[in-house]
Amino acid sequence: MIEVKFVNGKYQAVINGKVVKRSKKEHMDYVIRQAEKSGAIGAAEPVQSRFTINQRFGFVSDMVTMLTKGDQASVVVCGPGGLGKSHTVTASLEKSGLTDISLLDEVEVGATINTKKSFRVVKGYSTPKGLYRTLYDNRDGVIVFDDCDSVLKDPISLNLLKGALDSYSRRVISWRSEIRDDELPQCFEFKGRVIFISNLGSDKIDQAIISRSMSVDLSMTTDQKIERMQYLLDQPSFMVDYPKSFKQDALDLINSVRDSVKELSLRTLIQVTKIRKSSVTNWKDLAEYTICG
Repeated sequence: MIEVKFVNGKYQAVINGKVVKRSKKEHMDYVIRQAEKSGAIGAAEPVQSRFTINQRFGFVSDMVTMLTKGDQASVVVCGPGGLGKSHTVTASLEKSGLTDISLLDEVEVGATINTKKSFRVVKGYSTPKGLYRTLYDNRDGVIVFDDCDSVLKDPISLNLLKGALDSYSRRVISWRSEIRDDELPQCFEFKGRVIFISNLGSDKIDQAIISRSMSVDLSMTTDQKIERMQYLLDQPSFMVDYPKSFKQDALDLINSVRDSVKELSLRTLIQVTKIRKSSVTNWKDLAEYTICG
């Protein structure tokens, strides 16, 4: 049970050794519920590594490149949301020459799709049968399961994935059913590759998937989140329509109230930068109220 105290006008609680402060009780209750839901309460602190958070993001790009070359069947990227996991993966795939066919409506009618040089992003929920169809339809390409944790939790889905990611020379996936209700075959050879992007920690993902994949855990301390945002802020491609000085002002403000921010992520930096540009005289107060409550 997390004890909440009211100190100096703010609600405070200790979660995994970190003092969390919120101006409103409902905001504190929300933080505790989210931590309980994600299993963060009682979980270990992010493992300290000699590699910086930006180096680990670089490893993501390297792993994805290996996958596109056929040197690896699967990659697992896990860690907190909102700091660029999905963007890093898709940018690396596109840099390797693969085409995103997630939205088939955008593909010209009659065009020939080279599935071996394409990738499809799957988000949200999937049933085991839906997963089987997705694997079949993309059996020569790259599938990115982005925040689609249902496939990592369902026992039937996990068995399908184990077959898809196995180290054998031929990876055969089967769906045996006495009643045939569609055109899908009962088995097929899967030659594709799979990338999992999840907000779950690596210890929450089935070890059979981890052991079959190259994986990188992007769990971050508060300092590392600020470090990551500083790195992205310095990139010319980040919020190109906003002066760098405004972006830096926004990050400096976020850093000054970091222990009270409701959600410390790239979305927070974008939101505060927009407030900074608004020319509101009390932009700092407005920004702090918006992100802290």
